[in-house]
Amino acid sequence: MKIILETALISAVLGLLIGVALGFFREKFAIPSDPLVDKVRAILPGANCGACGFAGCDAYAIAVAHRTTTPDRCTTGGKKAGDQIAALLGLTSSAVDQIAVLVCQGSKDKAPLKAEYAGIQSCRAAKIISGGTKLCQWSCIGLGDCTRVCPFDALHMGDDGLPHVDTVKCTGCGKCVDACPQNVLIRVSRTKKGAMPLCSNRNPVKSKVIATCKTGCIKCEICVKSCPEGAIHMERGLPVVDEHLCTSCGICVAKCPTKVFKLIEKDIVTS
Repeated sequence: MKIILETALISAVLGLLIGVALGFFREKFAIPSDPLVDKVRAILPGANCGACGFAGCDAYAIAVAHRTTTPDRCTTGGKKAGDQIAALLGLTSSAVDQIAVLVCQGSKDKAPLKAEYAGIQSCRAAKIISGGTKLCQWSCIGLGDCTRVCPFDALHMGDDGLPHVDTVKCTGCGKCVDACPQNVLIRVSRTKKGAMPLCSNRNPVKSKVIATCKTGCIKCEICVKSCPEGAIHMERGLPVVDEHLCTSCGICVAKCPTKVFKLIEKDIVTS
């Protein structure tokens, strides 16, 4: 019993001495913090998501304060944080609030599988092994790589086999965009308005598009011909909308026979 008590006492004394020594050396050799870095860090949201390209908010704050990067790279803080940091540093900011958008409507009932896939449950793996799971080679594969990398719980796989973006939670960090091997997730400004085609099928043959996806763009160009502002043109087999000319009239949405077009402010952004 005596040995146990002596051991405990010695351990307690050693712990106290080590604690005092660590506190002394911390104060003695402390590196003064940079007030500007501290101010930038206070503006950042602290998500440490890495979407800015740095290890975390601390690393980004140091880089911004030292002017080795721009003040508009924090997607979580968005335009508000970017503008505040720019004002603090006497710079201008081009920060915008963004969200992720899925440019594919190839759900289970619209884009048939080419075979039953039983491999690794990863979109990237399925693309390497078999070129994807669906007859449409451009379609969302639907195995959820994007949902697994989202740090904000803003992406969930739906019963239709497609990832659904919660635009309230989404910060436009771009992690899902980078994770998608099909490039069917893009980032757009949260305040953007106008028509947007949600299709990535570039097959120029109408019959083959119809055979692989019921909501694919069939290249009929009705959207191009019917747009009163001349805001739509075809590019590499898909319609492209000039956002500066589009007035959100909705004619292309109504005219498109396969319902490729949606209005961003009405059908995509929910907040």
